[in-house]
Amino acid sequence: MSQPTQVETAMGLLISAFHKYSGKEGDKYTLSKGELKDLLNNELGSVFGKTTDQKAVDKIFKDLDANADGSVDFQEYVTLVACLTMLCNEFFKDQKK
Repeated sequence: MSQPTQVETAMGLLISAFHKYSGKEGDKYTLSKGELKDLLNNELGSVFGKTTDQKAVDKIFKDLDANADGSVDFQEYVTLVACLTMLCNEFFKDQKK
């Protein structure tokens, strides 16, 4: 069997990161607000900085919770990661000019 590609490895890491935090406070397929805060701090700290402002966490959570069910599911999480990836790409693209 061949080695996974970089994109396949990245996909696996995204899935693993989500499930590392989901379910600690309830549904194992969603992130609660506390779980999301832990994920942001531990996995995206260099992008977000350490999230100590509860109002900022509340806003991020509300914006991510597209279906307003009080939790962030995998699709909502992937949307966040995709948007952040696009912003990072734009930043680095602008740096090359």
